[in-house]
Amino acid sequence: MVTIEILFYSCLYVRQGFPSPAEKITQNGESSSFSVFRYTERQSNMFNFTYHNPVKVLFGKGMISELSHLIPKTSKVLILYGGGSIKKNGVYEQVIQALKEHKIFEFSGIEPNPYYETLMKAVELGKKEQVDFLLAVGGGSVADGTKFIAAAMEYSLGDPWDILAKGAAVGKAVPLGCVLTLPATGSEMNGNSVVSKKSTQEKLFFNSPLVYPQFSILDPETTFTLPVRQTVNGIVDSFVHVAEQYFTYNVNTPLQDRQSEAILETLIEESPKVLKNPQDYASRANIMWCATQALNGLIGCGVAQDWATHMIGHEITALHGLDHAQTLAIVLPSILKYQRTSKKQKLAQFAQRVFHVLLGQEEEESIQSIQKIEEFFQSLGIATKLSQYKIGSENFEEIANRLEKRGMKLGEHQNICKKEVLEILQLSL
Repeated sequence: MVTIEILFYSCLYVRQGFPSPAEKITQNGESSSFSVFRYTERQSNMFNFTYHNPVKVLFGKGMISELSHLIPKTSKVLILYGGGSIKKNGVYEQVIQALKEHKIFEFSGIEPNPYYETLMKAVELGKKEQVDFLLAVGGGSVADGTKFIAAAMEYSLGDPWDILAKGAAVGKAVPLGCVLTLPATGSEMNGNSVVSKKSTQEKLFFNSPLVYPQFSILDPETTFTLPVRQTVNGIVDSFVHVAEQYFTYNVNTPLQDRQSEAILETLIEESPKVLKNPQDYASRANIMWCATQALNGLIGCGVAQDWATHMIGHEITALHGLDHAQTLAIVLPSILKYQRTSKKQKLAQFAQRVFHVLLGQEEEESIQSIQKIEEFFQSLGIATKLSQYKIGSENFEEIANRLEKRGMKLGEHQNICKKEVLEILQLSL
């Protein structure tokens, strides 16, 4: 019996304990045969798991006012945000009003793909002012950065970068909360954090149950003024988060499959509405909740997971500066094409259930599935090839070497190594 513990969902990851289908077939002496909507044999059964998510979610209009009750009045609060858009859309004013009885400090300038160097300045400020609560106000980058700050403020064993680079344990963290203004990463309801280091052009992650937000406020109205590029990035990021947990192999999890399909189909349906009318509250609300559900750990319970798209995408961002979602829209189709044979059943299932492609042949349905995913990305106005950003193969070797140096074997079968990474990148041109 295989046991998987999902105490928190770690976005990128080490898949220790996930057997390949071949291993399961050898152990059980079973074979597999699939047809449309009906599986005569299963490759495996749902993996054991433990699921716990402690985040309190406050969803809807006007919920920012609840901040006054969520943070103790005696707390010294450090408010963290990005480039200042919250001062233009009214969010900043709402936060300050809600915390008027609290002692507050501010730190601004957290970048998209937050830099370690910037975050350490916030750590210094937090320690100086003896802050005991952190409030992230912004998108996933601000939330991720705040999680690192929460851990780094309490880290005393050396350079806090070791938390990311060496997997140093997080023994304690400053409590934090989140006011979300950009749905994308799901960081508002998980213990994941991704941070970049400018000096070395690295982009690394850590996860810890100690950096879950105590609460997250999700008001869809805060997203009305998002630029189209950020709206699209959020949709793509959410889509690929689900894809990483869905396009693997069957382990007899029809509930999780349909939960994933529901999120993906909702994103496909709601995206054109929100691009046509950015102040469509219903569509904004649906997309916001999809983004949270995509990476709060629930759909990942008991299933095989991939995450190769994210790992390769991180390196492209680190070396070329593309937005995170831009890399995902490029790499995902390439990985699906490269591993179509092993992912064929799930790809065909997706074509059948979401795109309503019923050809009776998994081979053709799996091909159609990938084509339609690319078409969806393109309909959002996001590129699906590196060449569209004028990026060639000049850093392919560096990307593959970096992943190899970290000892990473990617994918749900852990069979994507240096050679395969290079071939996937070639498909991405």
